[in-house]
Amino acid sequence: MHVENFKIFSDLVDSESFSRAAKLNGITQSAVSQQLRAMEKHFNILIVDRSQKQFRLTREGQKLFQSAKEILYLYDKLNSELQEMKKVISGTIHISTVYSIGLHELPPYVKVFLTKYPEVNIRIEYRRANNVYEDILTNSIDLGLVAYPLKHKQLEVLPFHDDILVLVVSPEHPLAKKKTINLEALATQKFIGFEPDIPTRKATDQIFREANLEIEPVMEFDNVETVKRAVEINAGIAILPQTTVIREEAQGLLSVLKFENKTYKRPLALIHRKGRVLTPAMKKLIDLLTSKDLNRLEAETKN
Repeated sequence: MHVENFKIFSDLVDSESFSRAAKLNGITQSAVSQQLRAMEKHFNILIVDRSQKQFRLTREGQKLFQSAKEILYLYDKLNSELQEMKKVISGTIHISTVYSIGLHELPPYVKVFLTKYPEVNIRIEYRRANNVYEDILTNSIDLGLVAYPLKHKQLEVLPFHDDILVLVVSPEHPLAKKKTINLEALATQKFIGFEPDIPTRKATDQIFREANLEIEPVMEFDNVETVKRAVEINAGIAILPQTTVIREEAQGLLSVLKFENKTYKRPLALIHRKGRVLTPAMKKLIDLLTSKDLNRLEAETKN
């Protein structure tokens, strides 16, 4: 048995999907099935209970899975410790995040990090929030970045920073002449929102409930870029994270209004699976993302 065999098997059990395990390891579904049968032959046991419709391990399979996890943990830990001994900061870091964070919050941090550690490769995948959690829990991604982080016993949640929600309108909209707006004024407006399962949509719904406002979106989208395009053509107004509309406001494509007497924060967080071995590169990136002074770090990098 090789470490790769245990990795494929572990991914199969975590995801309960032959196609997912195949994708994670860059092989075919047939190859995953062959690996499973080879392990059963090697240990002379039945690993998966094939009498069940759902994916389920036998008692022997559960024991093998637990041991495989321990072997993989020790292997990853050894690799990490050897890198630290050599003072090497290299490798690939896989990040899963939603569009608004990946496109507008993350880039300056990645720029500073890669300037300081050019031997590291960062791969970013743009996913819906629920998929980011799934990616982390199935160990298919190293780090995740989400808004309004959810608590989970298997997740380590580290604060990134807080964004501010603002009202965004077309420059042609009557409200564009204002600098601030009372939340109640939104009741008569056409509202463009995110789809119901997106955390920022849930947050705005809660804001409306607390203000006793009944506002139903005339349009719903699954990412911030599409929402902005709809507002630009004056199809309605929207509540969006302030950092996502900086460019459009500067170019005169959108007008941004702050809310009167109230600041609505949008907490962002870094997540990774508890107990995961973090490589030196991952530790350095986590330190950067959870630091509070990006401007100072940018200055240090230039010097």
